[in-house]
Amino acid sequence: MQSLNGWTKSYCPYCGVGCGLLVQTQGGKVLKVKGDPSHPSSLGDVCSKPIYLPQVLHTPDRLLYPQIRARQDEAFTRVSWDSAFTHVGARLRQIIETYGADAVGFYGSGQFTTEDYYIANKFAKGFLGTNNFEANSRLCMASAVAGYMRALGADGPPPSYDDITLADCFLLIGTNTADCHPVVFQKIRRHKLANPDAVKVIVVDPRRTRTAAIADLYLPVRAGSDTALLNGILYVLIERRLIDEPFIAAHTRDFAQVAEAVRAYPPERAAAICGIEPQAIIEAALMIGQARAWLSFWSMGLNQSTNGVQKNQALINLHLATGQIGKAGAGPFSLTGQPNAMGGREAGGLAHLLPGYRQVANAAHREEVAAYWGVPVTQLSPKPGYGALEMFEAAADGALKALWIMCTNPMASMPNLNVVEAALRQAELVIVQDAYHPTDTTQYAHVLLPAAQWPEKSGVMTNSERRLTYVPQVVAPPAEALPDWQIVAGVARAMGFGAAFAHQSTEEVFAEFAALTAGRPCDYSGVNHARLQSEGPIQWPCPTLEHKGTPRLYVDQTFPTEDGRAHFHVAVYRDIEETTDAAFPLLLNTGRLRHQWHTMTRTGKSPQLMKEAPQPFVELHPEDAAQLGVGDGEMVEVASRRGRVRVVARVTDAVQVGTCFMPFHWGRLMHEGGAINDLTSDARDPIAKQPELKACAVRVVPVAALAMDESPVLAPMLAGD
Repeated sequence: MQSLNGWTKSYCPYCGVGCGLLVQTQGGKVLKVKGDPSHPSSLGDVCSKPIYLPQVLHTPDRLLYPQIRARQDEAFTRVSWDSAFTHVGARLRQIIETYGADAVGFYGSGQFTTEDYYIANKFAKGFLGTNNFEANSRLCMASAVAGYMRALGADGPPPSYDDITLADCFLLIGTNTADCHPVVFQKIRRHKLANPDAVKVIVVDPRRTRTAAIADLYLPVRAGSDTALLNGILYVLIERRLIDEPFIAAHTRDFAQVAEAVRAYPPERAAAICGIEPQAIIEAALMIGQARAWLSFWSMGLNQSTNGVQKNQALINLHLATGQIGKAGAGPFSLTGQPNAMGGREAGGLAHLLPGYRQVANAAHREEVAAYWGVPVTQLSPKPGYGALEMFEAAADGALKALWIMCTNPMASMPNLNVVEAALRQAELVIVQDAYHPTDTTQYAHVLLPAAQWPEKSGVMTNSERRLTYVPQVVAPPAEALPDWQIVAGVARAMGFGAAFAHQSTEEVFAEFAALTAGRPCDYSGVNHARLQSEGPIQWPCPTLEHKGTPRLYVDQTFPTEDGRAHFHVAVYRDIEETTDAAFPLLLNTGRLRHQWHTMTRTGKSPQLMKEAPQPFVELHPEDAAQLGVGDGEMVEVASRRGRVRVVARVTDAVQVGTCFMPFHWGRLMHEGGAINDLTSDARDPIAKQPELKACAVRVVPVAALAMDESPVLAPMLAGD
């Protein structure tokens, strides 16, 4: 382990910023956590969440032993690991022999280490023969992945955090960076404060957040209108000749089609769609077009949309049109939501991927991976598996018989939880592998498998700037908990695949995977555990042991496409899927709180982190609140076409008239008034299959009004939906 005066170097297990941590232990437990000044991504900065990790690791609800039950209404029986491996292996084999391999589905997490991802993915796709391996990354990054792939030929943000101080213009769109990626926000903020006149910041968000406070230009666009805005900006750039014509001619293709398409979005029309003034679009275009170097940052506001891929394409079009990619201080920079969602994509941890940024539908890719794994190429299916939403829908419909859920809590985090609950009740076998019990999801399990979590296991994670960090085991796992990859390997061995899953260490697993990335866009065949421990974090690609890593992609203006050029794509504006009406007159937006993360299975255990918002709430504009007869702090019922939840109202002009906002963190277990995602829509992008968690129609009614009505006003309405 890398130690410094009694502190061990580590890595934050929360968002994708990838901050370095220093961890102090005492008596086999984590005592203190602080920022690591030597980590190149964060330089000692951290937000509030990792500081309180010692409070949430050693808790009474840790899952300590394997447990099994035949039915969900029975009590669990503790069993040995050998018994658990044998039982799970036998049940999977029985289901596969009866229904086929595609009757089994795996649902993993961007909180896995890369080694966890690789072993689970190898087992599912290479040895069971199903591509039904998904991850909760589908909920946050799938649209960005598709945008990068279609435009640039490969996934992965081209810039680095070091580019922040080299940029003189920032476009923050669909990201509340101040709350959701605080350390990145502080980098931008410091640069702006140090150069108040030279550096320009544009913030695009329907909700006025802490991020908007540093904006030179704040654009409170109508929810879902981002594609029209970005097309309108490109219109102005072309009209004012603020594009890089030599770059376009030499290094891109299909600009003419895009230029023709954006003629339909002059500032007047784009502004009418967005609900802002035309001059604001012109001003944004001038800031971008006149910048020496500009960076864009985005996250869920663009990605969680039925138009998510189009939004990503429209944004990348702006970078290609201005030649602002592959150079200092420039590029399209998606902010990853989880600590290793990037590593998961590299390891092939989605239903259409194979390791090393390969595709299951590509015959040459299947041949490469099959040969490496020592299996017949026919063992790798060419058909992409179920996406995350499709997986639970298939289980609810009876097509998917077994669900193995690892390191995530879909019964709180997925949209339209009625479908998820139906899936968990319908499946013949539900395996949940987690560090805690009960969670919203573990309550539906037939098999519980206790997993080690940070910092009880070692491995590698990749952050948003493509930087690999070694994460050491600092303390022993409690009781019989095991690293996720060891659990999967144990089942694989029980099913007779022992030779392919005989790894003796995490280091061996990483070495096997890293070699498989050789020659790929995410090549880190020159990286190993020992090097990361001795030299520190490294950015891929890093193809040899002598290579120092790659801070910035595409500096040679060559792209990993079939013709070596970046591809413009016509970005088609489409409104949100579920619009408001008389029955559901408000548009709900969901998002994060700065001190919480995901479904609070960890952060919810810290009293300090819970202080800001001890209970869920809905933000309402004062005009809407007055019309509804709702006062600040009053209990209300929020209902959609799918469900209802009771929360406290917060009256604020941070949200627009006709809209409301709710933090999504609370599931049914954490809040007896219902889960926030009981409300949300499972409408999805047709390409990325990412759900539109950012927009659905709701109605808000004071609970007091419901109590006075013997027949609640919402009951007939919901019954008819």
